[in-house]
Amino acid sequence: MSGTELTLGRAINAGLRRAMEDDPKVLVMGEDVGRLGGVFRITDGLHKDFGADRVIDTPLAESGIIGTAIGLAMRGYRPVCEIQFDGFFFPATNQTFTQLAKLRARSEGRLRLPVVIRIPYGGGIGAVEHHSESPEAYFTHTAGLRVVTVATPEDAYWTIQQAIACDDPVVFLEPKRRYWDKATVRTEGTPGTATPMGAARIARRGSDVTLVAYGPMVKVALQAAEADTERSIEVIDLRSLSPVDYDTVFESVRRTGRLVVAHEAPVTSGLGAEIAARVTESCFYHLEAPVIRVGGFDTPYPPSRLEEHYLPDLDRVLDGVDRSFAF
Repeated sequence: MSGTELTLGRAINAGLRRAMEDDPKVLVMGEDVGRLGGVFRITDGLHKDFGADRVIDTPLAESGIIGTAIGLAMRGYRPVCEIQFDGFFFPATNQTFTQLAKLRARSEGRLRLPVVIRIPYGGGIGAVEHHSESPEAYFTHTAGLRVVTVATPEDAYWTIQQAIACDDPVVFLEPKRRYWDKATVRTEGTPGTATPMGAARIARRGSDVTLVAYGPMVKVALQAAEADTERSIEVIDLRSLSPVDYDTVFESVRRTGRLVVAHEAPVTSGLGAEIAARVTESCFYHLEAPVIRVGGFDTPYPPSRLEEHYLPDLDRVLDGVDRSFAF
């Protein structure tokens, strides 16, 4: 396949650049996104090429970033907000949950809020407190928000453009420990020719058990499937967390009869619990075992020296598969 080799981080940068080239109403805003290019350099070079009017360094005020973006969206712009780290989002919960998520319904569709909130999330980089959270369940529980995450550079390149083009607010979760993963990215075509933003992706075909993961855990799930030489594991990259592409999940589970869901977030009330409930309701007579969930522990995220014990790894994912086959 022809294309350009990019890291996941550079793929997001390239997708942002293309969206800004295609639509002068697209703005980038956040803390240090301008001359510095962002903490992870995701916006590197955009300030130089598009100027300070379109790549805006904001004060350290997440509530102000989202509140300003709402006003800009109501005036016809398409702001892309960067929250530096997952744990920094919470000052903006009021603007996001009570305004951004609700204004389109409150106005009976008369108002569009095409706001993208980019959030690096998850652990695995040896960071300090508040820098390794997995807050996706907060967003998926909030009606009115679309929530997506990416696992590959090509998906990052196209999905960020689809999120910007969407007329609904989109929370775009970026697995920060995968920023440096490289792959060949097909950059020809348009966002409409790529996998739709709301569709799941079968990352590996299998026949014995379905393993659902998303974001940073997709790579771990694929490694687990490769390591298990006794069973054929089908891996699904969920991609969209709200809405979930349940049709793809159901079809797979009805073939394999087993499901394991893996994510970095704590198991209790995590997205895996909702997926388990939906699959149980819709695929009950096809299941050979209960749905198994693999995730982080029900503790605050630990200091960096302990995070390798907290994050689900290949062994814990395969233990989940073993528990499914124990029934």
